[in-house]
Amino acid sequence: MYGFEAMTFNIHGGYLEAIVRGHRAGLLTAADYNNLCQCETLDDIKMHLSATEYGPYLQNEPSPLHTTTIVEKCTLKLVDEYKHMLCQATEPLSTFLEYITYGHMIDNVVLIVTGTLHERDVQELLEKCHPLGMFDSIATLAVAQNMRELYRLVLVDTPLAPYFSECITSEDLDDMNIEIMRNTLYKAYLEDFYKFCQKLGGATAEIMSDLLAFEADRRAVNITINSIGTELTRDDRRKLYSNFGLLYPYGHEELAVCEDIDQVRGVMEKYPPYQSIFSKLSYGESQMLDKAFYEEEVKRLCLAFEQQFHYGVFFAYMRLREQEIRNLMWISECVAQNQKSRVHDSVVFIF
Repeated sequence: MYGFEAMTFNIHGGYLEAIVRGHRAGLLTAADYNNLCQCETLDDIKMHLSATEYGPYLQNEPSPLHTTTIVEKCTLKLVDEYKHMLCQATEPLSTFLEYITYGHMIDNVVLIVTGTLHERDVQELLEKCHPLGMFDSIATLAVAQNMRELYRLVLVDTPLAPYFSECITSEDLDDMNIEIMRNTLYKAYLEDFYKFCQKLGGATAEIMSDLLAFEADRRAVNITINSIGTELTRDDRRKLYSNFGLLYPYGHEELAVCEDIDQVRGVMEKYPPYQSIFSKLSYGESQMLDKAFYEEEVKRLCLAFEQQFHYGVFFAYMRLREQEIRNLMWISECVAQNQKSRVHDSVVFIF
């Protein structure tokens, strides 16, 4: 069906594609970021944001402001836009939009389980959860002692249920098991989302394959770097890699045996798209790797808007808005803690 989307796409998807492209025009520009980086206080940031689409969400907030308030209100705007699009969407777009939130659901599950393990208050943990990843029975996660209970008591009725088939063990939950659970769930989620996009076909399949493959490869690199020096075996590490992407399967075989960051770099430099990312880093340095990956992701997300009649723009917009919120959080934290010299360290310009 590739190339024929233009004939039928606008019947159900035209209005929402127009909406999402309108939202995209409201993303902060480099000029906005330059102004924000000059701010002396959080109230100055609020004043600059009042001229943007965030204005109505921040206008009634009293001084003194906190970073958490700014992030919360900006996230609320994203959630409102998402809910509006979901209400208007018909199949298969509504399912596609729901898939976008499953990553946040996994993060919320892990946050609650980890917090409970460290005896944190459940109400306090719920406030920290991402609103896009909430589901009805999330508060009862706190009672689970192992993976099997977690599934049986809570997650069996959520969209994450099918992804738990590889996770169900009777081992007690500890920090290591929880991290393995997060990565196993993410692997199953990304593979499922990838298959769903392939089934949709056309431009959606082409564009989303590229974006999801990049996400899978980035996770493979992060898993490798984070598991260096831990008791995770090579086979366990390989099991956490997604079964698609540019690195699959030969890159995965090489990453599984890496012992330090420079070996990871050696593997990644064999793949031209990732060569440019690692060329920005000096040897032995992994701190700036996240930023380099985010910059590459933003480039790819912006390219999704260059083509019409596909669902990739919805995924791209949500991700770009989330990156924008991360940027605002970093700038606000730097201003609040009087660390303005570091303000450019983690800001990823979108346009």
